[in-house]
Amino acid sequence: MTRDVLERWLEGVVTAPGATALDDPDVARRVLLDDALRAVPLLEENGGPVVDVGSGGGSPGLPLAVALPTRDFTLLEAERRKCAFLETFARELRNVEVVWGRAEERPLEIYGVALAKALAKPPVAVELCAPLVVRGGAVVLWLGETADRGQVARVAELMGCRLESESSGLVLLRKVDPTPAGFPRRPGVAKKRPLA
Repeated sequence: MTRDVLERWLEGVVTAPGATALDDPDVARRVLLDDALRAVPLLEENGGPVVDVGSGGGSPGLPLAVALPTRDFTLLEAERRKCAFLETFARELRNVEVVWGRAEERPLEIYGVALAKALAKPPVAVELCAPLVVRGGAVVLWLGETADRGQVARVAELMGCRLESESSGLVLLRKVDPTPAGFPRRPGVAKKRPLA
């Protein structure tokens, strides 16, 4: 049944207006499904509930929730229309909750892992994700080739994290200290005035 959910989701994400810019099913499978599933080993090594920040059309959260049915996933999305799209598939998965909202408005330090893929520029993604993760937890980012790893490491340090590993653009930041006072900043501030 869950494989069927993923197939219908892939078909839906390509055809639903505004869900993704991808319109080729094969490219969508590679970019949205296969690329998301690369993070399975990292999630298996890092426990606790998972939040996909800025879930958009559902990647990486939805494929990972299907791959790891014993883990609880929150798909956090600020656009109500995208939440409605995600709900059509999340209803069939007992371990998935769709939440309409922003990272800056979520309770702090309640997730074991925060995911961000194409959420924002990497330093902004770090600032939005790190406050949501418990001490000892992890932030997993998908970084492009041109992303400045030095900026990511500097912002991670400001957010109480350290860059622990990177493999093929998949970066794991370990939360080693509590979220500093003053973070997260008000909604929209991280994008308007990035720390890096």
